[in-house]
Amino acid sequence: MKKLLIALAIVLAPFATEAQIKTPQASPKGYIKQTVGLTDVEVTYSRPGARGRAVFGNLVPFGKLWRTGANENTIINFSDDVVIDGKTLKKGKYAIYTIPKIESWEVIFYLSTDNWGLPENWSDSYVALRTTVKEDALPTPLETFTIGINGLDPNFGYLDMAWENSHVALKFEVPTAKIATASIEKTLAGPTSSDYFAAATYLFQSNGNIETARTYIDKSLDMSTEKPYFILRLKAQIQAKQGDKKGAVETAKASLAAAEAANNQDYVKLNKDSIAEWSR
Repeated sequence: MKKLLIALAIVLAPFATEAQIKTPQASPKGYIKQTVGLTDVEVTYSRPGARGRAVFGNLVPFGKLWRTGANENTIINFSDDVVIDGKTLKKGKYAIYTIPKIESWEVIFYLSTDNWGLPENWSDSYVALRTTVKEDALPTPLETFTIGINGLDPNFGYLDMAWENSHVALKFEVPTAKIATASIEKTLAGPTSSDYFAAATYLFQSNGNIETARTYIDKSLDMSTEKPYFILRLKAQIQAKQGDKKGAVETAKASLAAAEAANNQDYVKLNKDSIAEWSR
């Protein structure tokens, strides 16, 4: 009997693996990614259909907390801080919950995003921002729940949500001027210590012009107040490649001391090994 069961399991195993029935979801998943000014906004949500049902005031009761879609949380992600109704919403990921009413919707950005539908235990401490937006009646009923990011301007956009005869457009402001100004100032200020370090690293590792690499690493150190061990390490390697073993040992000793102060044992060992090699 045992042998028969084992044989049967072997025969049926391929069928069990292949029997993955695929059917369309009643509320298919939707995804939006939109750049507003210089800020990326992403929305992931499920899109229920009315399918002959009265939606607001029935399927979605007025004055009650709604998951704003179907299935898993509707999630929005901002790459930068944004301003909504004069309040700052920090960059990051939020679940969107709403309370639809006849003339307005409350929109809530919630920190917990791993719920199926509404949270089992709602906590006001997770509410990052709450605001109210005016409702507009649609002239033509919309069968499928739809979220969009529209009304684009370099400094703001609108989070549109619409279903059946109801539509709301929530304005959010993005820090385009702040980001652009910082970028301009950084570029016009010239290369940073990190830029020179990256350039020296590339030239050293790709067997490029070693003299230029030395110039870049010296500039990087000149712009570094604390003289990091990894920059000193690269200078020592460049000096050794130039044939300046004495200078390389002195720089490696400085890198060793800095690595010991930072408790980076990898660089401690690298420098000790190099000092021993270059001192021969």
